[in-house]
Amino acid sequence: MYNLEIDNNPKQTNDAPAEVKRGKKKSTLFFYALALFFIILVSSIFGALFGFMAGGFGEKLFAQISQEFPHLFRTTGEFSKKDPAVYRERLVEEDSAVIDVVEKSIPSVVSIVVTKDMPRIQRFFDPFGFFDNLPENNNPGQDESQKETVGAGTGFIITKEGMVVTNKHVVSDTTADYTILTSDGTEYPAKVLARDPLNDIAVMKIEGNDFPTLDFGDSDNLKIGQTAIAIGNSLGEFSNTVSKGIISGLGRNLTAGGIGEQEKLTDIIQTDAAINPGNSGGPLLDISGKVIGINVAIAQGAQNVGFALPAAQVKKITEQVKTTGKISTPYLGIRYIPVDSALQKEINLAFDYGVMILRGEALTDFAVIPGSPADKAGLVENDVILEINGAKIDENNTLIEELAKFSVSDEITLKVWHKGELKNIKVKLEERIQ
Repeated sequence: MYNLEIDNNPKQTNDAPAEVKRGKKKSTLFFYALALFFIILVSSIFGALFGFMAGGFGEKLFAQISQEFPHLFRTTGEFSKKDPAVYRERLVEEDSAVIDVVEKSIPSVVSIVVTKDMPRIQRFFDPFGFFDNLPENNNPGQDESQKETVGAGTGFIITKEGMVVTNKHVVSDTTADYTILTSDGTEYPAKVLARDPLNDIAVMKIEGNDFPTLDFGDSDNLKIGQTAIAIGNSLGEFSNTVSKGIISGLGRNLTAGGIGEQEKLTDIIQTDAAINPGNSGGPLLDISGKVIGINVAIAQGAQNVGFALPAAQVKKITEQVKTTGKISTPYLGIRYIPVDSALQKEINLAFDYGVMILRGEALTDFAVIPGSPADKAGLVENDVILEINGAKIDENNTLIEELAKFSVSDEITLKVWHKGELKNIKVKLEERIQ
């Protein structure tokens, strides 16, 4: 018997004895036969597998196995994008809910156009009368004003009879005319039913029946991060513009407004859904298509920092208008200044919160308005209101905010610091005379 040594020199292999050569040929033939058998076996298995897949059985089996053992069948986003069918299906799943909301909501969202008679210059300065014979200067009946568009905004319909909600600042001009355009291009003359004296909310009306409407959702249980969809007349030019984002913050307080007009907004919603001028008064929707807010303001100098009034605030006001045709706002009838630690030290108060009743600078600026609910309850100047129904009045919970929670004819209990002692005083709220 020969001991074989592996060598890369072919001459030594060729010089091997005949018995060794015959043994090597037999081994090689056996190896080839075994490899061929293995190839045939594997081909048969894969052929059967693809046959099952083509018949639908394999697909069902794969789906069942992948559900039981998902870690064995993880695929990357890049892989799914290479399969157009899978990618399209995933897009449909992600976007179909938003698309449904938009398609159902847009018919109820309207554009508001503000027009007004504006002065028109009819003549050049012409001291020598050179242009007296021009046709436009020989028409004594020619109007000296013309109607021009001076503003735009958004609103949405809340009743089949054509009641529309928007921001007060969109329709604040009582001398202007308002036209509402629906998504199909129809124009309706509109009138303002009510403007809220405390909140940036107004209610309008157009004539007609069977208008598509939007419903209010639950703004008291919003979660930061949930989907938010804004629809509006962006820049007063691009009607029914849709933007999508999330709820970025809750319970925000800020002062909003333009030149000469400012208003404090409290407990409002922050969103990164793009809101632009012209979107004011439009709906902020959740993923089910419910109105969770009214778009009201944007942060200047920032990107995608927008704000909306919560639906809960708006719904209460619109219900009043539906029932009574107006907005009824309760009031106390006092003038006051907020109490803080600086005022406490200055006049040696016992408390550093609440509001102190004080008269204004003019003789007619009474501290307590005669005949008001506060007057009837016995409140006087220098009284400090500390609480309303147990709620502390301070910079985080102002008197106006707390009163807004109540309705006309509600009876409330005030905790008052009166001449060195604490007193509980009951007051029946009355309607503010606008």
